[in-house]
Amino acid sequence: MQHRLSDRINAVPPSGIRRFFDIAATMTDVISLSIGEPDFVTPAPMCQAAIRSIEAGDTKYTSNAGTDQLRQALSGHLERLYGVKYDPANELNITVGVSEALHCALLALINPGDEVIVPEPCFVSYKPGVIFAGGVPVVVDTKVEDNFEVDPAKLEAAITPRTKGILLGFPSNPTGAVMRRQPLEEIARIAEKHNLYVFSDEIYDRLVYGIEHTCFASLPGMRERTITLGGFSKSHAMTGWRIGYAAADKEISLAIRKVHQYVIMSAPTAGQAAALEGIKSGEPYVAKMVAEYNERRKFVVKSLNEAGLSTFEPKGAFYAFPNITSTGFNSEEFCDKLLQEERVALVSGSAFGKSGEGHVRLSYAASMASLQEALGRIAQFAQRHRTTAAAR
Repeated sequence: MQHRLSDRINAVPPSGIRRFFDIAATMTDVISLSIGEPDFVTPAPMCQAAIRSIEAGDTKYTSNAGTDQLRQALSGHLERLYGVKYDPANELNITVGVSEALHCALLALINPGDEVIVPEPCFVSYKPGVIFAGGVPVVVDTKVEDNFEVDPAKLEAAITPRTKGILLGFPSNPTGAVMRRQPLEEIARIAEKHNLYVFSDEIYDRLVYGIEHTCFASLPGMRERTITLGGFSKSHAMTGWRIGYAAADKEISLAIRKVHQYVIMSAPTAGQAAALEGIKSGEPYVAKMVAEYNERRKFVVKSLNEAGLSTFEPKGAFYAFPNITSTGFNSEEFCDKLLQEERVALVSGSAFGKSGEGHVRLSYAASMASLQEALGRIAQFAQRHRTTAAAR
């Protein structure tokens, strides 16, 4: 039988992140720095809260929007952090991670043919998410010379009569860039001027180093047109629990809820109990993990630069994005050969869009011992092939 797959599926490639992870899984003695997942175990109080929930028999569906207790706590949490107040009943939805939150938001707001501006390099699901919603992703490149921040003028130049939204992801996966408040304010003025929605993926909001994260919805006039996407996976080491959220104005939020209830029903019940405990008692654990990431960040950036792989200083998330062109390889070749020769798994920068070419993504969400060994191997590899490239 000839399978007639949908055009939207044929338009989307497989994830470039998983390719190197899957290859590494078949090999021995591999240090994988390819997946953006905390190496920490979920803090004990959160695990215990989930266990108590199960033992109490809380094993059924919750409200489509999530438990009242979690939404109440999340509302207070966002107000304390960013001064943005959301009504727990009508403006917050608990989702299966940020990926589902973004999927539901795009389906709720994007019509076929609508354009969504997506700064690159970006997380691998952004452009496919727009395509699945029937929209058209319009890429705006960011550059290392600008610390991978979005140039507001370049963004505005990409707007057409079909543009309906802007999809921002800061702190950034894969670059680790954090947008400063001033350019974000310029983007806010552009969004208001052109009547655009802003989908703001802020899953790494707590993982910032020596700089403050600006919640886009907290900017003047932006609460009504911003869909804030966040969760607990990165900050609370809860990737496997799959708890995220979408926060938005009532009309938008109820539209997101409609998609969510038909696609998912409700987020995992025990996971919601764990997330609630994370809001209540998780701050010391978050602070401890951030401090550890910061030490790893400084070590990784210093080591990469010393290895001749020029690396700008990431201010957020847990990624470094070194330039590897000195080796004479493109991004895919670098990752393939590094994996085969030195047993270190990274991700090609081209997996995050054409503007990521010439770079690779390294996750420092790994133990310091693993990072030290991996960076030693990377330095050997870079030196060997830089000498070869120079001799060509």
